[in-house]
Amino acid sequence: MALDGVFLRHLKEEIGTSLLGTRVDRVFQPNRDELILAFRGFSAAYKLLISARANSARINLTTIPVENPQQPPMLCMLLRKKLQGAKLLEITQPDLERALMLKFDSVNELGDHVELTLAVEIMGRYSNIILVDENGKIIDALKRVDAEMSSERLVLPGLLYRLPPPQDKLSMLTCTVEEIMARIDALPRDMELSKALMSVLQGISPIIAREVENSAGLGHEVYVKSMTPPQRRRTEMYVTTLMETAKNVSGTPHIVIDPQNKPKDFAFMDIRQYGNAMTVSEKKSFSEMLDAFYAERDQIERMRVKSQDLLRLLANHADRLSRKIANQQAELSACAERDTLRIKGDLLSANMYAIQKGETSVKLQNFYDENLAELEIALDPALTPQQNAQKYYKNYRKAKTAEEKLTEQIGLAQTELTYIDSVFESLALAENERDLNEIRAELAEQGYVRRKAGKKNQKQPALSAPLKFKTSDGFTVLVGRNNRQNDKLTMKDANNNDIWFHTKNIPGSHTVLVTDGKAPTETAMEEAAVLAAQHSRAKDSAQVPVDYTQIRYVSKPQGAKPGMVIYVQYKTVYVDPTTESKAKQQS
Repeated sequence: MALDGVFLRHLKEEIGTSLLGTRVDRVFQPNRDELILAFRGFSAAYKLLISARANSARINLTTIPVENPQQPPMLCMLLRKKLQGAKLLEITQPDLERALMLKFDSVNELGDHVELTLAVEIMGRYSNIILVDENGKIIDALKRVDAEMSSERLVLPGLLYRLPPPQDKLSMLTCTVEEIMARIDALPRDMELSKALMSVLQGISPIIAREVENSAGLGHEVYVKSMTPPQRRRTEMYVTTLMETAKNVSGTPHIVIDPQNKPKDFAFMDIRQYGNAMTVSEKKSFSEMLDAFYAERDQIERMRVKSQDLLRLLANHADRLSRKIANQQAELSACAERDTLRIKGDLLSANMYAIQKGETSVKLQNFYDENLAELEIALDPALTPQQNAQKYYKNYRKAKTAEEKLTEQIGLAQTELTYIDSVFESLALAENERDLNEIRAELAEQGYVRRKAGKKNQKQPALSAPLKFKTSDGFTVLVGRNNRQNDKLTMKDANNNDIWFHTKNIPGSHTVLVTDGKAPTETAMEEAAVLAAQHSRAKDSAQVPVDYTQIRYVSKPQGAKPGMVIYVQYKTVYVDPTTESKAKQQS
């Protein structure tokens, strides 16, 4: 990972400059793997983010707001008890290991001052946050590690805290260039220089190792066995620069941006290995750079975690409904024989004279059949012919009633399944946490999830605005983000002469072309239809049917679920949502 030991050394200095001597004001745990310590100094307030998430473990000052759960996790409550009001005394780093020790002066329940340490281990999927008491014993950890999980190092309350086992590598804080080159010379000769540096040096990441090789080879690969004297001299020179940067903490934060303007990597020095393929820019601080690098990734991860429970809940409901519909359709198929029951009753009633009590079956001419074929009818020998006929009539009425009820229940279940499909699509279109919260509020309103604890009869949060687009010829197109927003857009905000679009029999957003009293152009109509297809489950298909009609012809049945409408006087157009939209989104 790019956050190597040298990078962490720079972070230690930067964090210490702002936080040493300040006190912990609040402790938050926005999600399972992250903590935020809010510090308050004499003239400023700071937030320290500590993440033990496998793919984004880090520690840095942050300005990015995050949403915290209403009920804090157990570790968060423990840290509030132990650290709120505590003064940060020092931050240490064992050599160039990816670990920081934050030492606090705290006051215990008896009013005595005690020294507590928050150990932050930045080690990929083994990252952890561990609270240690003044005697070096673990109070608790974000991730407890028992004997079944590791035989080398246990992390459990009451045990002595031990650092992760050190690797047999040289520290740039204490070794010499000659020692480093001697270690490299002893490695297999077919090893690439960057891999050799990684295996020899403590505290450097792959991007730094590649940068040394890139500089030594002037853009070409360098191998231990074929290193030329000039390449060796350049390697020694660059390693010397690295050592000085590590010792003097003189690096500068640089971020690598790919052609799609996405953060690709970062380092504590300028990076030139990508040439013109990437853009490298310097940031004001290491913390600011980490915020910039992880902002989008963190939002995606938070969205993934927050939407997981909703997706799981909806999937369970959809599965239950699908099984219910299948069972009811099987029962309905059995009801299809109800007319045969009535016919048998009629035949028995018309042939009473030919039937004797005690018979188990009888063959009678079926006068409903054009060929007057005989029909064998089973009889209950304990019943009279008239009672047998009445039994068939009763079963006929029962089957008819069951068919009516089953048809109604299947229709209701299919409508609910269609609604759930629409919520799945809303989740797929959600771009931020506010979108997710609106969907959760909708599901709570419909009884699928429990409302969050709070005051009774509290108002629903105000809906966010729909997505807004401008067609290439200047018309406004509005696209709903979720079902509640679809309802508001279609049933309240739009005017009767506006044009309403929706994919035909496919879950998707309500899309409205705002006419402002003007006749919509063919271009605007086509671009609005494309937007409707792009914001639907069929967005990856080539030819998608989109229905359109005036708003005046769209209505919502009484009691219908959010987003569910009926419409008439419509036409259908086929569009390709995979083509680039000519309509441009407005901020």
